[in-house]
Amino acid sequence: MLDSPPSDYRLLVPRDWFRVDLTQQRWRGQLKTFVDKEFAGSRTSAEAPRSIWAALRNTAEHGLSRGALEFFLRTEVPEGATAPASLLISWPPMPRGMAPAPEEFAEAMTERAGPEAEVKVVDLPAGPAVRLRGESSLDYHVRMPGEAGYLHLAFSLPLSGTEGPMGRLCDAMAHSLRWL
Repeated sequence: MLDSPPSDYRLLVPRDWFRVDLTQQRWRGQLKTFVDKEFAGSRTSAEAPRSIWAALRNTAEHGLSRGALEFFLRTEVPEGATAPASLLISWPPMPRGMAPAPEEFAEAMTERAGPEAEVKVVDLPAGPAVRLRGESSLDYHVRMPGEAGYLHLAFSLPLSGTEGPMGRLCDAMAHSLRWL
């Protein structure tokens, strides 16, 4: 385990998930490419791609205001879907050494999330994490070495939900996290 803050991280994400680098100015173009590719040749109304584009753009912009680094999108958007499955990776700004212990963080998340969400502290190969599971979202707040805060993995599964194969895939992705 590292005692100093990591310089980067590695996370295994399936090849069929489209990556958008939110640290680059061209992220809007990357999102547009994703939407255009997904709706090329489809018989959906022109409103569907505009709606998904707006939802993805808003998610990315909101994430950027909270330290988002990367946005992954599952490249199959079923007919009538409001948004694809996604993973937003963020490193929210926090003064070094000010991150609460995982147990304290889990307690605060439990109060915020409400009774329908499952919140627990789990051990990942990358270190302790607070796992928050709702009906269609799965969040991991992974404690970073060197008291650098928490890396946030926010999975959104609007169609399949967190129970079943997609939820297990997201858990496996979180367990693949390694510090560099």
